[in-house]
Amino acid sequence: MRLIFTSLVSHGHLYPLLPLAVAARDAGHDVLFATGDDMRPVVEKAGLASESAGFGMHDAFASAFGPDAPPRDPNASPESFYPVIGEVFGNVLPRRFFADLTPLFERHRPDLVVYESGNAGGAIAARLAGIPAIGHGFGRFSPGEVIDIITSRLAEYAAEVGFEGVDLPSFGDPVVDICPKSVQSPDFLAGANRIPLRPVGWAEPGDLPAGVVGRDKSRPLIYLTLGTAFGDEGVLKRAIAGLGRLEADVVVAAGPTVDPAQLGEVPGNVRVEAWVPQAELLPHVDLVVHHGGSGTTLGAFGTGLPQLVLPQGADQFTNAEAVVAAGVGTRLIGADSTEDAIFEQSRKLLADDEVLGAARNLAAEVAAMPSPAEVARRLPEFAG
Repeated sequence: MRLIFTSLVSHGHLYPLLPLAVAARDAGHDVLFATGDDMRPVVEKAGLASESAGFGMHDAFASAFGPDAPPRDPNASPESFYPVIGEVFGNVLPRRFFADLTPLFERHRPDLVVYESGNAGGAIAARLAGIPAIGHGFGRFSPGEVIDIITSRLAEYAAEVGFEGVDLPSFGDPVVDICPKSVQSPDFLAGANRIPLRPVGWAEPGDLPAGVVGRDKSRPLIYLTLGTAFGDEGVLKRAIAGLGRLEADVVVAAGPTVDPAQLGEVPGNVRVEAWVPQAELLPHVDLVVHHGGSGTTLGAFGTGLPQLVLPQGADQFTNAEAVVAAGVGTRLIGADSTEDAIFEQSRKLLADDEVLGAARNLAAEVAAMPSPAEVARRLPEFAG
């Protein structure tokens, strides 16, 4: 069977699809992955064929507002940015992906398209080409005002190209859902044709930081990251200062948006890296302090780890809400994320047996979800 997977051009949207794409290839299917040039090397390192489609977030925002658009005011409310997000995700990105994927689908004529749920252009291109398709989530589905704005803008574009049925995130198609059911949005669960899939962490191969393997386990290990898109030097500095006061060891992944050198001198129990293989690191960790990105949130769910969430944007605020509601952690938002608060909340989480028990129960739920190999065996039934 010929399969085309397609995702937006970012780690957080691409990585969740790779386990199923690789499992489908290993099951003997002909798999092609269509995404932007920036992410194609990642796909090819996974041993998958790729073709170019779409463009990255920076180019998408520049296309919408021009390269000289003023940066977002860090003191502005998240809601003030919603119209910008609506334009980019509801018009600019779908328009570009539809334009690129339509001829690609015509050339390859796949039996099934698996489109990442943020990639509306993939859903529209498959439907209008008459090709069966299923969605693939990248985390917890988070209905709310920003999704309503994206949907409204997307409906305008869809009508322009003759597509009906804008119903995010599924467009009426079955959806591969990598979020455990107990923490998934009730609004999504109420109407979705859901294909559960165990979230499998994906990271490019790499060595763990020195001292992680074989460390003294009498001292907790804390992992601090703000992900690949929302790194903030000030937040990282406050978190490092707070965590450095604990009787613990701390590994920091600065990510591509923050130069580790900008963080200055750090406490002796803190090690700063530009990047770490997160999926390999998490089993060694006792607490995750992070931004609330879907990959890190789900990775902590699957590893049974308490979480302190410092949300910075996008779906991170609703992910933080889900962490708190599940009893597996807490959150600090905006001005509340002070050095003292990060220290105090982390100290409490490391000693909270109730939170640890809830985290382990959630990890057991994740472990019971179908594996990528199991879901790959089901793909032919969706090809029609």
